[in-house]
Amino acid sequence: MSAWVLGQRKILRMLSLNDVACRRDGKRLFGDVNCVIHAGQKVGLTGANGTGKSSLFAMIQGTLEPDTGSISLQQHVGITHVAQETQSSERSALDYVVDGDQKLRLIQTAIDQCSDQEGERLAVHLSDLEQAGGYTIQSRAGSLLNGLGFSTEQHQWPVSRFSGGWRMRLNLGQALMSPNELLLLDEPTNHLDLDAVLWLETWLRQREGTLILVSHDREFLDAVTNTTMHIESEAVSLVTGNYSAFERWRSARLSNQQAEHEKAQARRKELQGFVDRFRAKASKARQAQSRLKMLERLGDTQAVRPESPFTFSFQTPDTMPSPLVVLQQANLGYGENTILNKVNLTVQSGDRIGLLGVNGAGKSTLVKALVGSLELQAGSRIPAQKLRIGYFAQHQVDQLRSDQTPLQALLTHDPSLSETQARTFLGTFGFAGDRALQITETLSGGERARLALALIVQSKPNLLLLDEPTNHLDIVMRESLADALVAFEGALLVISHDRTMLRTVVDELWLVAKGSLTPFNDDLDGYARWLAAQRQAVSGDVSTNSGQSAMNGGAAGVESASGLAPMDGMLDRKAQKRLDADRRARLAPLTKAVSLHEKALDKATDRLAKVREKLGADGLYNEERKSELTQLLAEELEARRSVDDIEEKLLESMEALESAS
Repeated sequence: MSAWVLGQRKILRMLSLNDVACRRDGKRLFGDVNCVIHAGQKVGLTGANGTGKSSLFAMIQGTLEPDTGSISLQQHVGITHVAQETQSSERSALDYVVDGDQKLRLIQTAIDQCSDQEGERLAVHLSDLEQAGGYTIQSRAGSLLNGLGFSTEQHQWPVSRFSGGWRMRLNLGQALMSPNELLLLDEPTNHLDLDAVLWLETWLRQREGTLILVSHDREFLDAVTNTTMHIESEAVSLVTGNYSAFERWRSARLSNQQAEHEKAQARRKELQGFVDRFRAKASKARQAQSRLKMLERLGDTQAVRPESPFTFSFQTPDTMPSPLVVLQQANLGYGENTILNKVNLTVQSGDRIGLLGVNGAGKSTLVKALVGSLELQAGSRIPAQKLRIGYFAQHQVDQLRSDQTPLQALLTHDPSLSETQARTFLGTFGFAGDRALQITETLSGGERARLALALIVQSKPNLLLLDEPTNHLDIVMRESLADALVAFEGALLVISHDRTMLRTVVDELWLVAKGSLTPFNDDLDGYARWLAAQRQAVSGDVSTNSGQSAMNGGAAGVESASGLAPMDGMLDRKAQKRLDADRRARLAPLTKAVSLHEKALDKATDRLAKVREKLGADGLYNEERKSELTQLLAEELEARRSVDDIEEKLLESMEALESAS
């Protein structure tokens, strides 16, 4: 492993945890932690929400003392973390990010304080400034801001002009500007769109130095980290490899643990049986005592317990009209500012759409138009008569009443539920027992997001519109949400920076760019290539003015949503990929028809099976049940005709798909 060079010293051991234990609010989070993090390692710190990741971060920063043990940091090693608060300031965004390089700021201050008579001292400081990259600091900070989604115009905006989410991006940019050896990032992608996540991923891969990263984004962890530190069951495991490698290791370990437990249980049962049979017999007393000692030596083994407490699913919608909602020649925007022009989108039952686009392109604006909360500037929105939307966005989470408990929130949302039904339902979202009675104000961000999702699930929507639903959710909850969305029988439109989520739950992508909405006939890897082409086109212009980028590797960010370069060049180089994508688009309606008929056939077959099961009931054919038998025979005939009809439609759609292929 390469060592970080600080001055003339090579630091191999960056950080040591020695018998560290942590308790919070009387609960033990972890204990007996002994591990070493070496210079240059990129560590993914993982574990379910509430296991102690933030507490461990605070201990490394020195803001929280371990209950027992110690944490040793190599002398002279600087630590950088992202500030959680941003004071309203008239300082420009660019200057605010440059402030992250405190060493350079000190040098600049020293230069400013030199008098005309201190030429030698000034020369030393100017040399220090050059060594610290002072002559490229503005361009490097600008590249960071571009990568995080800020337009060039916004570089000069005062910090006070930005909203909370954008200020968090500024804090992240300030941390990335720091030259300190150890960088701590706690869920840095939560306030980023997918384009900024992809940029940050590349930046962190190329950054020298040591990184400890808390994230619940699988693909982000896999791309950035080479070591995984996982907290589970009050223990910390340090495993070489990214998150996927860790999961393979964990799966094998849990499998071995379960096998050893079952083997020990069988042996324990065998020994206990011998003791019980022969304890009273004098001739076998010695052997019985021997078996008792063997039982004691076996010790306790633990069975593998499932990690996920979340096993929820969406209920079948009461109705499924199609189309569900249509936008025709719609202009979308705010006031006189038009963001999207002539949008045409028809959401059919069974659609599973992922929205792509750089920050500010208009993805959330489009979702609000579909919801009906944003008045169209032109065109029309045509909702189905029985449209029932489940809409998730951050403001839904923020609007939860802080003085209510999860139980009160659910009963207010659906008064028809009994308290027992509500408690049972909330338990599938991690609000079992007293957790259902905890005031919402005291819940974490992830818990509030889970509660907002629970209210949506209970409403039985036939169209789900989800704007960044994974923010604040840990990996376990994300997996449960993805499983539920895969099984959801309604239509779905998702904005997400979590590529694992998108790959799992959507089957078509639409691109919001340059004021338009168009089908994106490629996959997420193709979208990453498309973004890279846009950045390259923009950075070609920027580099002539800015020189060096903020990254050691020199990647610049996108200029703005409206400043994207044409994608024709890339598509010409990918002619075959374009043909394949066109073919997929041509076949998509036929493929969807086959899928819908298959689902309908499954339902009809189930219905027929249930009717036939009733026809096999004892005593049904007695004279006194003649009317019931007649009714069931009529239902059986109707169900059989339905199956035959759907089978015929399925065969027709399959033949059409085969012919078109």
